[in-house]
Amino acid sequence: MDLKKSVEERVKEAENKLQEFKITPEKLAAYIDHTILKADASSTIVKRVANEAIEYGFKSVCVNPARVREVSELLKNSTIEVCSVVGFPLGAHTTYIKAKETEKAIEDGATEIDMVINIGWLKDKEYSKVKKDIEEVVKTASGNIVKVIIETCYLEFEEKVKATEIVKDSGAHFVKTSTGFGTGGATVEDVALLKIVSEDTIKVKAAGGIRTYKDAVLMILAGADRIGASRSVDIIKGIN
Repeated sequence: MDLKKSVEERVKEAENKLQEFKITPEKLAAYIDHTILKADASSTIVKRVANEAIEYGFKSVCVNPARVREVSELLKNSTIEVCSVVGFPLGAHTTYIKAKETEKAIEDGATEIDMVINIGWLKDKEYSKVKKDIEEVVKTASGNIVKVIIETCYLEFEEKVKATEIVKDSGAHFVKTSTGFGTGGATVEDVALLKIVSEDTIKVKAAGGIRTYKDAVLMILAGADRIGASRSVDIIKGIN
């Protein structure tokens, strides 16, 4: 298979479908992890984000580990998932620390974990270390959803392919494009690539720089099963 050609074809197909694509606000909201990961996010802001998730019906609220217990309490009477990041945003924590972060997040009420791979290890072709890093988080998550951020902005084409293959083999549930804190976020091309390589054995989450209804729809049409966004309300309000 010519992967690059397949990606081009999938992107073109997504762009062609954009104008005719129709989705209700409720269905689009179910794709979205409503995210607040800024360092200066106060309790007031976190509470607002949780309330927005309840109002619009977002799939989850994604927060830093120190906010998990708080958000879990805010969402306890809803069906919205609580998502915690792990090894965020650089991925350079030790495997031990990532596992401990995961353990604490689950204890505090997280039902989903978004972890960052060790990008340096991937660059060094230390593939067994990258896989073990993910496997330890998956094991510690004890059946809860694990999404693995490969930070595509730092990777070459073949590295994106290899990273996705490792995620497939690790027992994780999603491969995710970006932290939103790197040099770039999700692209339609990267989502298409990850979807093709995943072969539907794992799901794809697009995150980073998704700000509009059009952005979100293109990602979905390219193959995203989940969208990570901080401007989720704007996205929903962009539906005509």
